[in-house]
Parts: sequence; C-alpha cells; structure tokens
Amino acid sequence: MNPEQHLSATDPPLGAAGLGQPGCPPEAAALRERVRAFVRERVMPCEPVLDAGGDAARSTLRGLQAEAKRAGLWALPLPEEYGGQGLGLPLYFHVAEAEGASDHGPAALGSAPLLDVLMLARHADGTVRDRFLRRIADGEVRTCYAMTEPETPGTDPGLTATRAVSDAAGGWVLHGRKWFTSGASDADLVTVLARVDDEGPGTDSLSLFLVPASAAGFTVVRELPVLGAGGQWEIELDGVAVPPEQVVGAPGQALRIAGERLVLGRVLRCLRWLGQAERAFDLMCLRARSRSQSAGPLADRQLVQQMVFDSLLAIRSTRPLVHEAAARLAAGGDARLETGLAKVAAARMLQQVADAAIQVHGAAGLGPDTALPGLFRTGRTARLLDGPDELHITAVARRVLRGYPVTSRTEPSGR
Repeated sequence: MNPEQHLSATDPPLGAAGLGQPGCPPEAAALRERVRAFVRERVMPCEPVLDAGGDAARSTLRGLQAEAKRAGLWALPLPEEYGGQGLGLPLYFHVAEAEGASDHGPAALGSAPLLDVLMLARHADGTVRDRFLRRIADGEVRTCYAMTEPETPGTDPGLTATRAVSDAAGGWVLHGRKWFTSGASDADLVTVLARVDDEGPGTDSLSLFLVPASAAGFTVVRELPVLGAGGQWEIELDGVAVPPEQVVGAPGQALRIAGERLVLGRVLRCLRWLGQAERAFDLMCLRARSRSQSAGPLADRQLVQQMVFDSLLAIRSTRPLVHEAAARLAAGGDARLETGLAKVAAARMLQQVADAAIQVHGAAGLGPDTALPGLFRTGRTARLLDGPDELHITAVARRVLRGYPVTSRTEPSGR
C-alpha cells in the first residue's frame, strides 16, 4: 500500500515537522486544516492523472475545482471584488503551506492565478480588468507568465531579445521566443516581457504585454520536460498583434511590476516547498516505522534516526526564515534580503528532505508508488528556476555588505 494513503485529515498536522509554524492565528489554523484535508484526501489521489496532462487531467482538475467551490475553499486569497474570498496575505501565508503540499493544490483551490490577478488589478487598463479579472478568478480564463528566453540569461532581463514594434493603430507587434513558461499549453492569456525599441541592452525599454494565446502568430513550440516531468513550455511570437490597452502598466515599467510579483511569488513558493518537505518527512517517518528487516524496524537504525533528525532540523530552521520574509512583505516592507535567504534555504531544504526520504524508502523511493520522485525533482529544480542559488546568494551578500562602513581597521585595538 502507498504509505501516503495512511495520511488523513485526522492525523497530527503533518507530524513533528508541522508543529513549528510561528504565530498562526486560530482562524488561519482552522482554515489551514480544512485545506490540508482537501489537498490530502481529494487532490493527492488524483496526482497521477494530473501529472500526465491532456484531456483527462483537464477534466479531473475541473472536477476538483468544482469540489473546492462547494467546500467554500475556492480562491481564498483573491480579491472579493473579482470573485475571490479576500483572505489577506498575512492569513493566507499560513494556509499556503498546506495548499502547496501538492503541486496541483493551488490550481485545484483557485489560488494559482493570484500573482496575475494582483498584477492586472494594479496595473492593467480598466477595459482589461473588466473583461478578464472575474473570469480569471473563476477559473474560466487561464493565465501564464513568459519572461525567460532560450538564448538569454534569465538572471539578466536587460538582455531580453523579444521585441515589440509599434504599429499605425497605436498597438504593438511582438516577435520573439520564450521558454520555461509554466502552463503555456493550457493558457488563454500570456503576459510577455518584451523590448519596445531596437536599441542595445537595457531595462528602460522593457514592457509587459497581455497576449491572447489564440492570437495569430502565437505558437506553443514544444514541451520542455524538467528531469522527465512536463509542465514547462517554449512559445514563439511571430508577428503577434497586441492592442494598446493590453500593455500592462506604463511603457518601460516592466521590471518594477515584475519585481512586485517576483517577491510575492518567491515567498509563496517557499511556503509551498515547506508543505512539500513536510509531506516527504511524513512519508520517511511512516516508512521507518513500518518497514522491518531481519535486524528489526528501520526506525531503530541510528543512521535512519540521523536522517530523521537532520530533516526535521532543516524544516524547523527554514520555516522561521520563510515566515519572516512573508511577514515583512505583508507589512509592506522591503523583503528582498529576507526573501533571498528564504528562497535559497527552502530550495535546499526540500531537496535534502526529499533525498533523505528516498534513501529510507530504498528502491521504492525511486518508483511511481510514492510522491518522492516528484518532490525531489521540485527541490532540485527550485535551486535553478526563479533565480539560481548563486544569484540570491550574491544579491543578499552585497546588500548586507553595503551596510558596513569602509575602514582600514577590522577590530578595535583595545587601547
């Protein structure tokens, strides 16, 4: 039997790893447990179908979304004016761990388009808001975000090669390629980062364009499996016409807008990685307790106990970093340093815990009967996607060092 089938909504909240969530108010704790039960009981059993993609996955996801609406768990953090439940970020951050224990949790519960909804609500033209936001929040219109390019370093958006050329009607015509665009094959609207002039590298001419996937010249070129799993895509824009009202924000302000969504997106991903690490931890502990060899249960082996301890330490040490970044962001502060620390720590932590859980499972941890291969894959890719570790390490270190004065003495002389 799949060890994960032993997990139910009546178990302790994700075992010992889940008991250290700081400052969770009672109303968020109760909602978190409802979300945890839905993800565990309804979403996780459907993961093989959802992972495979295609018509069966789309039908299954629609069914889960209908269940989430009936359960009152749909679109929790989305603004009420667009059909969401308006749960504020300080409370939603406590729910996001439970929701993200499955990669499909946010989509099933309607919170996946949060970044796009907030971006469009703040920066899109009024006609765009009226036309799309309620439909996005309802799940009728699906969105994705296209920023990185095949021949351009994702860490240097100033080198963006996709071009937007103005036309006689005041609109724009886009040419270029994007890749590692999550969900592009099923998207109805794609936000595209492009350069609005033909000058050299730089960021002052970058703008964001809302592109219908049905537009002439828009092509999904190929899927880009990540360590064997799908979900990422390469797209081409060959003369795609975009009307002037579908420029998101003021021309040349793309990086400021993208920065808003990047910080929130990274915090949300870190929270979801905590939920996935807790899931891997539970599977490891269940395996250690239930698997016996001639010398006795795996749980009695000191090396297994060491892996349990190290994994628990990693989770418990990472969670305060993530919640510190979340709290600073929710309070409207500059959370870039805290987010950089949290992103590197959470990605490493997920990879470490998933790897330990696979080791305790042995060969069974490599196969299709548990979620562990997918959890490990997420942890490994997390250290590259959305900014590699090296980018965040350098950015944080530079920010910290700028706060220290330049001096010829490093220590007091004592005299």
